Amino acid sequence: MKVYNFEDNHPLSGANLDEQYMREALKLAQRAFEEDEIPIGAIIVSNGKIIGKGYNLTERLNDVTAHAEMQAFTAAANFLGGKYLRDCTLYVTIEPCVMCAGASYWTQIPRIVYGARDEKRGYSSIHDKIIHPKTTIVGGVLESECAALMMSFFRNKR
Repeated sequence: MKVYNFEDNHPLSGANLDEQYMREALKLAQRAFEEDEIPIGAIIVSNGKIIGKGYNLTERLNDVTAHAEMQAFTAAANFLGGKYLRDCTLYVTIEPCVMCAGASYWTQIPRIVYGARDEKRGYSSIHDKIIHPKTTIVGGVLESECAALMMSFFRNKR
């Protein structure tokens, strides 16, 4: 007689899975840091697979819209062949700005996980209704690591 186990035995779940993906976003933020860009990294995950990646490219591209989230949204949409990112999660090292929060609204992404809050430019400091009403927000994942990279970047600039 065979016994089937239908329980989720994945070694990483919930918060551990969020931390694993946030570490991937942090790697991209580190790459931005090394390229003298504001160190923010973003990935988009669907069904356990990274389908979009991005980090800030505003200096390299001379484009104020070239944020990490925007790069990741474009890559994920191209991967899926459509503009809606349903059944996806955005992992971003810093709370999205108003522009990126607005773009997330239009993608209909159901979940956003961010590391550190952006007290000055984060969407929640301006207007928290900009996120799609069905989107779940999780903040503070690897917050200290995400914040430390940003603080280091701006400390070096001053």
